[in-house]
Amino acid sequence: MYIAFLTMDASLIEQQIKDIEEEIFNTQKNKATEHHIGKLKAKLARLREEVDKRKSAGGKGKGFSVKKTGDATVSLIGFPSIGKSTLLNQLTDAKSRIGDYEFTTLDVIPGMMKYNGAQIQLLDLPGLITGASKGKGRGREILSAVRNVDLILFMIDAQHERQLQLMAQELQMAGLRLNQHKPDVIVKKTGQGGITVASTISLNHLDEDLIKSIASEYVINADIIVREDITEDQLIDVFVENRVYVPAIVIINKEDVVSKEILKKKIHTIDQQGWKVISISAKTGAGIPELREAIFTELKFIRVYMKPVGKQTDYNEPLILKEGNTIEDACRKLHREFKRKFRYAAVTGPSAKHTIQKVGLDHHLQDGDVLTIVVWK
Repeated sequence: MYIAFLTMDASLIEQQIKDIEEEIFNTQKNKATEHHIGKLKAKLARLREEVDKRKSAGGKGKGFSVKKTGDATVSLIGFPSIGKSTLLNQLTDAKSRIGDYEFTTLDVIPGMMKYNGAQIQLLDLPGLITGASKGKGRGREILSAVRNVDLILFMIDAQHERQLQLMAQELQMAGLRLNQHKPDVIVKKTGQGGITVASTISLNHLDEDLIKSIASEYVINADIIVREDITEDQLIDVFVENRVYVPAIVIINKEDVVSKEILKKKIHTIDQQGWKVISISAKTGAGIPELREAIFTELKFIRVYMKPVGKQTDYNEPLILKEGNTIEDACRKLHREFKRKFRYAAVTGPSAKHTIQKVGLDHHLQDGDVLTIVVWK
């Protein structure tokens, strides 16, 4: 079935996609049809993935070439003329061209934001428009760049909050999953035996037959273990290779052009949809300090202060790591030889059980730790 699909003409694939979309739309969803709809959704996702692969392989254009640098990379996403360039200039030392007309930014403009000892690379991308996931307005190039960042900043106009829904939909269609984590499902392909399913918890949205029905679109023989309560769409994401999971913050710009009462209602509405919201005025600088702190917090940074053997602790330039990082991660970031020559480490601070704790490579660090690494000479 899959081999025949690979040799199918592109126009036939597009027609199949339209037919399946129509069938899903016209099928009433109930207990009797859920398996059928689940299988249709899985087939639809696989067809769309193949279309994207073909377009990527045959696509032409210079694309965007930006070298990732610093402790993290953050992208500014918004409709044209929303104020991204003005905000970038507020947050960083970048000099992004500013204008009151659409498509002022025609390429990626990088800038570096320095905050709490962290160096955070910000990318001002060309304006995202409806249809971007299908290639409109350099959409594919923009979305390709977004897939490689650590955090997305959605910038919307205080008077046009519907822009958020439109942009989120474009990113969803392009395989980005915002403020979500990768489903905890293990798929182990086997040589024979068909598809077996096991779960470690009770499932409210799926049953064994539905899981097998969806999985059969991607695998012939496999052992599947579901370790959290997920939906059929999340299960499909497990099998599709191009899903990227990225945190996101919503920035409401031009807060100075609406009343405080209207702004408060807009923030409440977006917050109720599960988004983290910051209101600013890129023009006046209002809300910028709060935004800097939100970016730092959302990136889940921790600051570790290095104390070389026999010397004072350096509190001026902390080592920036992520929550959950270990001594091994610190060694890897400091110098490639540190792990190979590692003897032990001494930690003082939140992660230490006592004043100075001697630890190994697997010790988890916390924000505010003081660290000494001892290596073999």
